[in-house]
Amino acid sequence: MIGKHAQSSSPLDEPPVELAGKPFFAETVTLLRAVRDHDFDTLARLCDDDFGIVDIAPDGSGVPIRTRAEWEAWFRDSLFPRLEQMGASTDSEITGYEALRNGDLGYGVLDFRQTLTVAGLTATFDCIATLIWKQTPAGWKESRWHCSVISSDVPAALQAAT
Repeated sequence: MIGKHAQSSSPLDEPPVELAGKPFFAETVTLLRAVRDHDFDTLARLCDDDFGIVDIAPDGSGVPIRTRAEWEAWFRDSLFPRLEQMGASTDSEITGYEALRNGDLGYGVLDFRQTLTVAGLTATFDCIATLIWKQTPAGWKESRWHCSVISSDVPAALQAAT
């Protein structure tokens, strides 16, 4: 995922209402908003990755992360500061979502368009993420995130900046 949003409105502020009743949808929206807003604390409270994640870097490449220490360093010490240094705003639009819950575990598939805007140039990344959820004493936690870029449109001038 990619970070901060500076627009007056975001697709995440009014997510598709027809998806609202699906399992883990509210939690998934919270994850995307936390990344958009560089809200490390909210993201950290909702994530308890058992086997690491595969995330997306600002240039669209995949970033495999295996441990909680690597996860914290990626968001707090690398991704969020890099986006802020670039003056980047980011956002996500949910384009599809399915999920199932079975006892203490669940999973979902999230289709979304990620945008990265720097100096008036916007790149788009159409992504698909698989999320595994687990019930904990503190509530549902994201236990595994794997995200892939399906397609992208990155202006050449922006490619040089990332």
